[in-house]
Amino acid sequence: MDIVSRYNKPDLGKSIWQIINSLVPYAALWYLMYLSLGVSYWITLGLAVLATGFLVRIFIIFHDCGHGSFFKSVRANRIVGTFLGSLVFTPYEYWHNDHAIHHRTVGNLDKRGHGDVWTLTTDEYRQLSRKDKFIYRLYRHPVMLFLIGPFFLFVVWFRFPRKTMNRKEKNSIYITDLILLFIISGLILLVGWKAYLLIQIPVIYFATSLGVWLFYVQHQFEDVIWSRQQDWDYHKMALEGSSFLKFPRILQWFSGNIGFHHIHHLSPRIPNYNLERCHRENELFAGIKPVTMVPSFRTMNLRLWDEKRGHLISFRQLKRMQGSLAK
Repeated sequence: MDIVSRYNKPDLGKSIWQIINSLVPYAALWYLMYLSLGVSYWITLGLAVLATGFLVRIFIIFHDCGHGSFFKSVRANRIVGTFLGSLVFTPYEYWHNDHAIHHRTVGNLDKRGHGDVWTLTTDEYRQLSRKDKFIYRLYRHPVMLFLIGPFFLFVVWFRFPRKTMNRKEKNSIYITDLILLFIISGLILLVGWKAYLLIQIPVIYFATSLGVWLFYVQHQFEDVIWSRQQDWDYHKMALEGSSFLKFPRILQWFSGNIGFHHIHHLSPRIPNYNLERCHRENELFAGIKPVTMVPSFRTMNLRLWDEKRGHLISFRQLKRMQGSLAK
């Protein structure tokens, strides 16, 4: 769209400064966490919460590199993105290839399965066996979705290539694993394996959980729209199938403005530091209803897409609907 194209311009100075104000504090906090181990582990965990914010911010830069929006140079995006990806335990080519499909198919009920949260329609759920219903309910439970699954996905699942991957994707996993091996080995030699685990595990655990939650509420919220292929429209889905998360200023900074997700989906080539300005300067976005903190937590009860009503609903709502039909 012409209205947003003028924001698709990386600023080298802003990009470099964003790397500095994300990586340097993260490294400093990592060191402070090491020093705090000799005082109290509660202090270490408190610092881990702060370090989590910077690691999420690093992930947003990694994310922008994959869209080619952080630097003008394709090579610079790939080099920086690959290194930052190793800090967040994520292979660059593999993750971004999958994420690109997500952008092309978001909200499309006929093309689910790439870079999204597993979501069934009410009719699909009703047709499942008892065993498969249990598996789906287990997957969609907040404990599994936000407290167990994210850590396993980023720390374990992303370490291994699979037959369905192309050569570039497999190589990105090998490269990320080698960089991780180098970084982890070096840190263990410096601080010891026990200190490394006591520091890194809580940080990556908190960051992966928060990151998955952010991604979840970007496409699973009360007023979201989904559609079948014949009715799917890229621009409409960007504005109504992706949320505008209105966070407190400090959380907006740590999350790299990713709350302006409707604009990001409208034009993935906009650097994260231009998203807010694009939203503020264009009347097109004035009518977008924001999702604030409290409603964003309510979305965790939404489990199924009701095609007839055009809404995400909870299992409890489905049960009530089935009870009404039985009468």
